[in-house]
Amino acid sequence: SSAFTRLESERGCCRFECLLSATVHMAVNREGTTYFITGGASGLGLATAKLLVSQGANVAIGDKDVEAGKRVEGEVGSKLLFVPLDVTDRASCESAIAQTVTHFKGLSGVINCAGVVSASLTVDKKLKAHEEKYFDLVTKINLYGTFYCSSEGAAAMAKLPPDADGQRGVIINVASVAGIEGQKGQLAYSASKGGVIGMTLPMSRDLARFGIRVMCVAPGIIDTPMMQSLPPKVKQGLLDQVAGPKRGGKAEEFALLATQIIDNGYLNGAVVRLDAGIRFANL
Repeated sequence: SSAFTRLESERGCCRFECLLSATVHMAVNREGTTYFITGGASGLGLATAKLLVSQGANVAIGDKDVEAGKRVEGEVGSKLLFVPLDVTDRASCESAIAQTVTHFKGLSGVINCAGVVSASLTVDKKLKAHEEKYFDLVTKINLYGTFYCSSEGAAAMAKLPPDADGQRGVIINVASVAGIEGQKGQLAYSASKGGVIGMTLPMSRDLARFGIRVMCVAPGIIDTPMMQSLPPKVKQGLLDQVAGPKRGGKAEEFALLATQIIDNGYLNGAVVRLDAGIRFANL
């Protein structure tokens, strides 16, 4: 009996190893798929766009930086479309999604990378209260922009035919570890990213009947133009709290995670921390 059990176990391991080997070595081919990426002219969005295109996907990048967007479009070629985008304007988001669907004849996913960071205390050293205009700006871009593009993208995908698994696409929201454990001066930023985290699960439940998955990535210290804009002392203080590897993350590592979320159809409604184990002290 024990020998039979061991034999069955070995056979099971063999089947698993064969499946794993086939999965790991299977060439990724995304021909015929289309992804819309906000903030796609730089940072996380650009790295993700380049990886998806290299795997055969069509990609539309939306960005407010028209010069950078057109430059990327020229460099990457015909499988990438640049669409001017203001994520604070719902009509602009709707138009960008529509242009993507019209140009590439479909939509397989939306990846929300557009975002800004700000630093302002609730009450500063001069006893002045946090200005509403900064809170509004950060929330409008990070939270409302994600809501606008996700909902418009979902509406477009819901109209398209499902695949063999009954699925129509995936939405990847980009939050931040600051949305979970914000630091001093991150009131607006943490509120906006916490909102993105909070909307992910109910959005996934809303869209499950259409076969649209929704996931959220909460990056830590990733080397992007937004992170480079921080004062060196502040940036180093953040990096000191990374568990390991002791460095900032790479935009390409975010891009890899995004494609892994796309490929794993059983991931839905969850938040994945991409932060090398960082946990913030009260800086």
